[in-house]
Amino acid sequence: MDKNLAFRYDQVGDILYVDLCPPYAEQESEEIGDEIIARFNPESNAMENLEILFFSKRFADQSLFELPVLADFKLAS
Repeated sequence: MDKNLAFRYDQVGDILYVDLCPPYAEQESEEIGDEIIARFNPESNAMENLEILFFSKRFADQSLFELPVLADFKLAS
């Protein structure tokens, strides 16, 4: 089932959240590099959420911001 990405920004924590679904307690979390946290489905091990820490600093320090994940973009119907 295809899902849309949702983006949320927490100004106080300076965290950008990228979500395929709302986070839930059972998800497994792992830092996948450079203070980026991935949250995985505990049954399928599919990545469901990303938390990008210190987002405004990263974005201000670089003209290019890359994530260590692969994406397959399609238009939502």
